[in-house]
Amino acid sequence: MSDQWVWTYQGVGGAVPASGPTMSSAFPTQADAEAWLGQEWQELVAAGLESVSLVHGDHLVYGPMPLRPAD
Repeated sequence: MSDQWVWTYQGVGGAVPASGPTMSSAFPTQADAEAWLGQEWQELVAAGLESVSLVHGDHLVYGPMPLRPAD
């Protein structure tokens, strides 16, 4: 298993985005990945993304997690 942590991106209805990146850069730790998301989630929403999932190697850690706050 890879030691890299990445966020995969989902658009409306959980679909993979039709254009642009489908995942984040790789991070060395889960904490680094989560800190990055905490800083960048608004940019991801502005780019049209609806949710993200955290993946470690081939293993889904959690997600999909909505990016927009609940109303």
